[in-house]
Amino acid sequence: MPQQTAQANLNKLSELENRPVGRLLWEYSLPAVVGMIVTSLYNVIDRIFIGQGVGADAIAGLAITFPVMNLSAAIGVLIGAGAGARTSIVLGRKDHRTAEHILGNSLTLTLVNALIYLSFFTIFIDDILLAFGASDKSLPYARDFMLYLIPGMLMINLTFNLNNVMRASGYPTRAMVTMFIGALANLILAPVFIFWLDMGIKGAAIATDLSMTISGIFVVAHFMSKKSTLHFTRGTYRLKWKIVAAIISIGAAPSIVNAVNCLINILINKTLYKYGGDPAVASAGIFTTFTQLLVSAVLGICQGAQPIIGYNYGARRFDRLRSGYKLSMLACLTICVVGSGFGIAFPEAIARMFTSDAGLIHVASRGIHIALLMFWSAGFQISSTNMFQSIGKAGKSIFLSLTRQVIFFIPIILILPDFIGLEGVWFTFTISDFLAAMVTLFMVIWQFRQIRRWEEESRRMRSEK
Repeated sequence: MPQQTAQANLNKLSELENRPVGRLLWEYSLPAVVGMIVTSLYNVIDRIFIGQGVGADAIAGLAITFPVMNLSAAIGVLIGAGAGARTSIVLGRKDHRTAEHILGNSLTLTLVNALIYLSFFTIFIDDILLAFGASDKSLPYARDFMLYLIPGMLMINLTFNLNNVMRASGYPTRAMVTMFIGALANLILAPVFIFWLDMGIKGAAIATDLSMTISGIFVVAHFMSKKSTLHFTRGTYRLKWKIVAAIISIGAAPSIVNAVNCLINILINKTLYKYGGDPAVASAGIFTTFTQLLVSAVLGICQGAQPIIGYNYGARRFDRLRSGYKLSMLACLTICVVGSGFGIAFPEAIARMFTSDAGLIHVASRGIHIALLMFWSAGFQISSTNMFQSIGKAGKSIFLSLTRQVIFFIPIILILPDFIGLEGVWFTFTISDFLAAMVTLFMVIWQFRQIRRWEEESRRMRSEK
């Protein structure tokens, strides 16, 4: 029986090297897309219920928590994305023992990191929210939401991190189910706590805590089973410098993106408040929620492509690596083109989903229309950054991640609104997207020239043998 299980696990991994790339991408990406969209629905559900049931000030308060959530995600993704990508690479090299050490070390890192940063958040929550742009009206809502959400952040990080390793080790459908279970629970619990128990914004946080705990239990149970390709094993939890460094080096790129998003959101909130007050800040919350749905689908495709690209990079199957990237990039680009096109055509419909306040609808509609003009290029940039991350090119991945968020966005938002006011904030998104896409195109062309050289070297080595 153990031999049959081991052989089945080997067959599952060998599919990454032998099955048609298009079918693999479909089978791995579809569950990941569903899982990511379902995860983003946590926030969408909360914001719709809060906006319709509590009011516009509550949406502004929730928008102030975005930087805190991004900072939490940055700490979590540093481990989760790095562990998932590194697992794919070492499994491609047929190094099963190292993959188990990556799993054990990622669990330890998740628990230690969560203990440190959640303690910090709890102690300094008011100071953090005020620094992130909270006003007298929005602070009480932001504080209530965060204080009740903090206990559940550990389970959010744990679920996300182990879910990445689960997908990388050959279980994309189960990874989807993990997130779907939690989202379904949140869909049921959120209205119960917000409306029926009349807990308002606090109820939204409690519902999220309980839902992510359910998902966390499911994913931990998977790795406790001896039938899984990878499972928790004694002797793998003690941190090893080489493994920790390998995880962090790859996870640094998406982690920096989330950390920078935290800083960007602070800057956006403060600038919007300066030129448009709380309604402008609330508009940013609506815009972010809509684009988060699109980005979630894109990230799902990238998560599905990551094991394919990473495994075949480790196995030196560069033709399959290239196919995996091209197919995933086209899929991501299509999602962003369709989504941004809808948002540009019907911005008011999007705003009305979250609020019935006429003034907020007007401000949000204008902002959404402008900010989405070049958003279609985000699919190309995100999928390209994922390709560099999947093959362990941490430096290039980090650089691409910073082009839009730091190199272009910050200088533009500091200058443009002084000339054209509130609309300058929204046009900052459009200009940054365009410039980042140009840099990404150059980097991808350069990288694929190098991949062709790798292919030539591999063919020469095989012919010499």
